[in-house]
Amino acid sequence: MYIYDEYDQRIVEDRVKQFRDQIRRYLQGELSEAEMLPLRLQNGLYIQRYAPMLRLAVPYGALSSARLRKLAYVTRRYDKGYAHITTRQNIQLNWPELEDVPDILAELATVQMHAIQTSGNCIRNTTTDQFAGVAADEVVDPRPWCEIVREWSTFHPEFAFLPRKFKIAINGAREDRAAVGVHDIGLNAIRNEAGELGFEVLAGGGLGRTPMVGAVIRPFLPWQHLLTYLESILRVYNRYGRRDNKFKARIKILVKALTPEVFAGKVEAEWASMKDSGATLTQEEVDRVSQYFQEPAYEAFDGDDASYLEKRRTDKGFDNWAMRNVHPHRAPGYAAVTLSLKPTSVAPGDITAEQLEAAADLADRYSLGEIRSTHYQNLVLPYVQQRDLPELWQKCRELGFATPNIGLLTDIICCPGGDFCSLANAKSLPIAEAIQRTFDDLDYLHDIGELELNISGCMNACGHHHIGHIGILGVDKKGQEFYQVSLGGRSGRDAAIGQILGPSFAAEQMPTVVQKVINVYVENRTPEERFIDTYQRIGMAPFKESVYAANH
Repeated sequence: MYIYDEYDQRIVEDRVKQFRDQIRRYLQGELSEAEMLPLRLQNGLYIQRYAPMLRLAVPYGALSSARLRKLAYVTRRYDKGYAHITTRQNIQLNWPELEDVPDILAELATVQMHAIQTSGNCIRNTTTDQFAGVAADEVVDPRPWCEIVREWSTFHPEFAFLPRKFKIAINGAREDRAAVGVHDIGLNAIRNEAGELGFEVLAGGGLGRTPMVGAVIRPFLPWQHLLTYLESILRVYNRYGRRDNKFKARIKILVKALTPEVFAGKVEAEWASMKDSGATLTQEEVDRVSQYFQEPAYEAFDGDDASYLEKRRTDKGFDNWAMRNVHPHRAPGYAAVTLSLKPTSVAPGDITAEQLEAAADLADRYSLGEIRSTHYQNLVLPYVQQRDLPELWQKCRELGFATPNIGLLTDIICCPGGDFCSLANAKSLPIAEAIQRTFDDLDYLHDIGELELNISGCMNACGHHHIGHIGILGVDKKGQEFYQVSLGGRSGRDAAIGQILGPSFAAEQMPTVVQKVINVYVENRTPEERFIDTYQRIGMAPFKESVYAANH
């Protein structure tokens, strides 16, 4: 995990002092609403439906037990005793008082946390795979590259006021768990035929009002040129991006308008003038950053732990948990473990102060003090020995972290929706809970198999509904909350935007609608097919016929 040096720490502390004075002047009437708006956004502060919302940066999902304990303290002292994990691996506080925000940021600065560039038209938090550094299918650990991008992009003067917000994701594994295809820039680490490391570069992805999958604009970029190429993309976007209409300001609109080929040509022309500049990366610089992400001193094991395998054979509950929440690890005898934050009746991604402290204890006891936030709104312990898994499972059951539903229908991605957000057209949390209650039979969930269900309360798509196998979008119809359903979205290497099923539904219909969709899948699947496979094979028509037949 990256550790701040004295310059990092001073920058964060100085930002807190600066913002404290800005808040003071605003509360005393010395700054107008218009003057305060960009200042608060640059510090991750939104004004939501009922209270301010403070978004805290968690670069590439990296957390420590100390950070979790500090978050627990902050949520108790300054909020309502819980925090919320977002789809960009960040953490949000939904109920802070405006005058308390500087104190919150000062507390967080003591554990190397901040809210810098979590809002505004700048480069946001760089995200990656929650299993970075431990995944069995990894080409390269993406965390050093994420950190290099973070250091380059933070306070970059040229890109502080872009046409619109800007998001970058980096994937270092064969399987894409970072959803690079739906980011403004997506980077896949690859090796060429000579075994040299580089990046496949995608640009123009994004969700929201006009969802698009990014286009490959450079099949192979040598790693030395990562920053100069990123800078070239951003310069082209800064120069040609729309600033007259915020709905057309994202880079995806520019890439589509120019065509990916023309956009790539402009980037290449820009890059030709600067590719060998002082921003070219050196091995020395990569080594400097990589030292913070060295593999821990793993104990040497020959293979899978015998007691763990025996427990799986003899305890169905444990086996169900291990099947869904325990993930392969590159080190023999180890595993990565997902702590599910999706039990029924809990808002997806919410975690209480008590659970934050408990998760910190688990990280210290079982995972070398490290833990990750995920864009699926869960937590991951990356360094668990297999022989400790039975004991960890019992503790997770006591703490509410052991729901064996990772990757299943009730592992719902969901934005806070109309319960909190002033932009939302409809509530999303009650829909998530109603669906979870409908599918609370774990045996049935496991029979259904892998299925991603995502819910957003508005077109901003904070719940990533466009790329859910089943996506649900809250819409407003003459002041009434309705829900539009899409099918067939996906976020991996073959990322695709879901197709709308048809007319929207009232809130009370949603569990039945989802049940009908599932029934069509179960009736038509072959033994090896997941939901998305069956959908791709049979198409939309059978689902549409089943869902709407009884409604006419």
